[in-house]
This record gives sequence, C-alpha cells and structure tokens, in this order.
Amino acid sequence: MNDTLRACLWMIGAIASFTTMAVAGRAVSLTLDTFEIMLFRSLIGIVIVLVVASITGARRQITRRSMGTHLIRNLFHFSGQNLWFYSITVIPLAQVFAIEFTSPFWVMLMGAVILGERLTPNRVAAAALGFVGILIVTRPSADTLEWGQLTAALAAIGFAGSAVYTRRLTRTESITCILFWLTVMQAAFGLICAGIDGDIALPTADNWPWVIVIACAGLVAHFCLTTALSLAPATVVMPIDFTRLPVIAIVGMLLYREALDLWVFVGAAVIFGANYANIWFETRRRTT
Repeated sequence: MNDTLRACLWMIGAIASFTTMAVAGRAVSLTLDTFEIMLFRSLIGIVIVLVVASITGARRQITRRSMGTHLIRNLFHFSGQNLWFYSITVIPLAQVFAIEFTSPFWVMLMGAVILGERLTPNRVAAAALGFVGILIVTRPSADTLEWGQLTAALAAIGFAGSAVYTRRLTRTESITCILFWLTVMQAAFGLICAGIDGDIALPTADNWPWVIVIACAGLVAHFCLTTALSLAPATVVMPIDFTRLPVIAIVGMLLYREALDLWVFVGAAVIFGANYANIWFETRRRTT
C-alpha cells in the first residue's frame, strides 16, 4: 500500500473523530463557552498524551527545538477551533462542515508559499470542483449570510494554517511531540482567554463525560490527521476531509432534526468525485 492510500485511511479516523467532537461540543455549549471547552479539553489531553507517551516510551521524543513553529501552528488551531465550536451552535452542522471545507484552498496557497509544495493541475482542479460542491450545498446569497457562516469561514483559514504548519513540523518532530505541545499550548491559551473576565465555569457532572469525549476525540483526530500529513502533502490530505459532509448531514438530521435536502447529497457527490479523482491522479503519479 502506497503512502497516499495509507493517508486516506488515517483520514477516515479523523473524520469519525471530528464528527463525534461536533456532537459532544453541542452538548456542552449551553453551560461552557468555547474558551472553557478548549481549556478543559486540553488539560485532559495533556494527561492522556503523557500517560500514553510514558507507556510507549515516547516521552524522550518531546523536544523544544521547534517552539516557534509549534506556537504559530497552535495559534492557528486555537483560533480555528474556537470559531468552529461557536459555529456549530448557531448554524446547521452540515453548513458548518461545508463552509469549513474551503480550507483546502487556503492549504494550497499556504502550502505553496510556506512548504514549497507544487500546485499541480489535478490538485487545483480537484479543489475547484470541491468548491463547486460546497456552493451546491450552501447556496449562499447576500440576503441569507449569517454571522455563523462568517465564523465558520474564518475557522477554515485557521485549520488550513494549522495543517500547513503541522506538515512542516512532521519533517523534524514526532507525532508525540506535536500532540504534547498542542495540548499544553491550547491549555495555556484557553486559560488566558477563559479567565480574562475573572470567571471560569466548571463543567457540571452531566457535562464531564462530554468534555472527556471532546478531549479524546480531539486527540484521536489530530493523531490521525498528523499521521496522514506525514504520509502525503497537505494539498492531498486535506481535500479527503470533504467526506465529513454527508456524514454530519445525516447526524444533524437524526439528532437535531436539521433539514436534509437533495442538494446536500448532490454537493457531496461532486465533492466525493473531486477527492476520488485527486487521489487517483496522485496514486498513479507516484507509481509510474
């Protein structure tokens, strides 16, 4: 199995984890703000990373040689994740995920500038076709533009920056190191932002299980995503995430009675086709 196909398999795990995190995020949003969610999720994450690293003997892989890159990566991610948590509470889940999928465009631009990755014709075509699918799903207009749509779009930029700098970190750092500084820095950012008003709410007994789910799902998602990015370029890996759209649309319909129409599946089919074509071209190019 070549690296591109292995990256696709890891992205399936990331998709499942991100979907789980969206459901858990909605469950706690009535009592915790986004900064508090990030704070408690990250504190739990620190414990999980250290325990797993100790058991596997990977703690020695945690270094401080790329702190500047870690900081930039986590600033992008913290901003994107907070905007994402907010967006899933104010607009339908399928719409959040669809708008978030503009991220590959930013990944392509940032990847070319920061990582020196090539903008091949098939990558550009796949991203453009994927964007057509997003337009089919959201059918945006000036009259229906909502604040939640704007925050979801900004979240996409944050996630793109995080993906590009994750790819850069995988050139020199282990996944354990990346995840450790992810949780530590996100906890610090969360503490500062949640406590700036002098009032940090604690999760209720009912919310703690959801917070733990968010923490675990977030770590698993980042482990899968980081592994995928270590196997293939960001411009190949990130468009695979488009397949979250039909999954979350069905989840939104079943759990929250969110409207589900034919256009969601039409757009998803276009996005799926773009991803399949991109993966096929990349696989063919690597094996010839």
